[in-house]
Amino acid sequence: MLVSVLAGYFVELLTLFGIVLIHEFGHVAAAKSFGWRIREVRLLPFGGVAVTDDEGSAPAHEEIVVALAGPLQNAVMVGFACAMKATGVSDPAWWDYFLQSNLLIGLFNLLPIQPLDGGKMLKAVLSYLLAYHQTMVIVTATGMLLGLFIIALSLSPWHGQGVQLNLMLIGCFLVYANWQDYRNIPYLHMRFLMSRNERFLQWMARGTLAQPIVVSGRRKIADVMRMFMRERYHLIYVLNERGAIEGVFPEQRVIEAFFNRKPGSVVSELLT
Repeated sequence: MLVSVLAGYFVELLTLFGIVLIHEFGHVAAAKSFGWRIREVRLLPFGGVAVTDDEGSAPAHEEIVVALAGPLQNAVMVGFACAMKATGVSDPAWWDYFLQSNLLIGLFNLLPIQPLDGGKMLKAVLSYLLAYHQTMVIVTATGMLLGLFIIALSLSPWHGQGVQLNLMLIGCFLVYANWQDYRNIPYLHMRFLMSRNERFLQWMARGTLAQPIVVSGRRKIADVMRMFMRERYHLIYVLNERGAIEGVFPEQRVIEAFFNRKPGSVVSELLT
């Protein structure tokens, strides 16, 4: 930012700063409407990120709405810029810059890479189809691969302008951010499990269908919990070697056993 000011790009810097703030305020407003807790808004190389305490614990549809609220602000500003250009008010060159900046920030944030808005939406959509632990692994792995692709793109000769340093820095940041998320998957999964009781109360209030999980008694409790889906309530069926049902447990009992029993405990221990 200091270099931009010294180089005479103060107006452009102020414009980008305002666009990023409006983009992030869209996320904050949507999150607040659902009662989410906002910890901070971070300014990053590609824009910003609203950091919340509810990621993974709130319903997936809420996370999709919150993620879309940012690019929606860019779409509104694009429409406003087009209207102002049509009226001929102010400098058309500035409105062109304002329009292009909104398109760049809005579309870039829709890429399916965490912590971009597209990455958050990808994780929310996948959580309807896959176990949450598996979803986190897929999304972070995808983010690292696409981040490496952006780095390779910055080094490629296709643009004929040498190394694109800004693009390389963004790619490096995205690889690092997703690597950190990958390393934190055990912690994030624990937080997800600890929020399940609140979701259970919501499901019970309106009624819900249970998603069965069928395992043998020799299966580790920790492995069973990695099968939990974000948008499903689970009943765990324990079968013996003949395929007969030995017991049926609600997911709360399995979670409680995981936190209260020794590591490596198996499901058959819940039968005693």
